[in-house]
Amino acid sequence: MPDPMSADNTPKTESRTAETDATAAEALTEEQRADQGVEPEVAAPAPDRTAELEAAVADLRDRLLRAHAEMENLRRRTERETQDAKRYANTAFARDLLAVADNLRRAIDSAAPGKPDDESVDDGADPALTAFLQGVELTERELLKALEKNGVTRLAPHGQLFDPHRHEAVFEAPDSSVPTGTVVQVMQDGYMIGDRILRPAMVGVARGGPKPAPATPGVDRSA
Repeated sequence: MPDPMSADNTPKTESRTAETDATAAEALTEEQRADQGVEPEVAAPAPDRTAELEAAVADLRDRLLRAHAEMENLRRRTERETQDAKRYANTAFARDLLAVADNLRRAIDSAAPGKPDDESVDDGADPALTAFLQGVELTERELLKALEKNGVTRLAPHGQLFDPHRHEAVFEAPDSSVPTGTVVQVMQDGYMIGDRILRPAMVGVARGGPKPAPATPGVDRSA
């Protein structure tokens, strides 16, 4: 009758024998290499990737800075465009109101020709007409205040030097008493909205006079 204990020990014994043989073979191989003067194999060192990683970090940093600069420029441009949109949103409406301001000024000029804009109508000959014209003047002032409140200002360049960016010359008149290019008559007031010309002033300029004095740095003679 076979011994159960002997049967159970057989696999373990075979396993130990295989391990022993493998160890002995490995030791024999190393001894043979040593006898033949062959150095044992050594794993190759890993390549140094420091420079490569530093270059990658520098590239990412550069991209980040560029992206930040682009976002900042976009923010500023968007803010500027938003401000301009608010500032000039009433341009078309303001331009339509200029005809009303022109008609009010024509009514005043026809009743009191030659009266400066900053003087009030005072015609004692006809109190009713005087009151009517004063009402027209008041309406004009209120309209100009409303326009100015919305960024629209009037250009009244009489006595100023001609500015092609703000004025439109309708005629030239010989006048030696003022420098050449001086505005001697305003046919139609001009208007600005913000820092843009809404409508240039239509003017007559003098010619034949002395040359205008050179502009002083920092002084806007056309304002």
